[in-house]
Amino acid sequence: MIDRLRPWFPLTLLAVLAALTFWLDTKVQDGPGARDGSTRHDPDVIVEDFTATRMGIDGAPRYILSARRMIHYPDDDTTHLEEPRFVHMEPGKPNLHIASNRASLSRNGEHVYMMDDVRVVRDPSGDQSAITLDTSYLHLIPDQDLAETDRPVKITDARTIVTAVGLELNNKTRVIKLLSRVKGRYEKAR
Repeated sequence: MIDRLRPWFPLTLLAVLAALTFWLDTKVQDGPGARDGSTRHDPDVIVEDFTATRMGIDGAPRYILSARRMIHYPDDDTTHLEEPRFVHMEPGKPNLHIASNRASLSRNGEHVYMMDDVRVVRDPSGDQSAITLDTSYLHLIPDQDLAETDRPVKITDARTIVTAVGLELNNKTRVIKLLSRVKGRYEKAR
């Protein structure tokens, strides 16, 4: 019986080697679509000194978003901003300035996530002094005039220092809702 199998041995060995070669080739090849660059996280747009202005229905600027650099990644449709600056303008009300070290935008641009050394400054108005808010993270929804965070915040004006964890800011109504661990200090005018 061994004599009958002897002529088939080289063919069996070649078939096993061919199957092993095919299996190894499929394991080392890139997946489908990988050669078109879609799985890479490379930017498709980089803009230096980026500025975008949103106009109101009356044609006046409503807010301006600017950054030292804007980078867009097509694979996950994310946009990252370096040194972003946001200015909200409304006739008859003081401007609201927001700055941070970095930010990201949602796919449709309706949400701005400011991160690292976020500072919000409301300009003085009439008898009201300027108000400054410092935090590490702020989620902006510009079209709804809303901002929120779940991180520690420090709010200061001419005579008041307030600290809290978390806040909701409604810029339309000028109401700031502090969420937890609120502490404040008021200094009497001299």
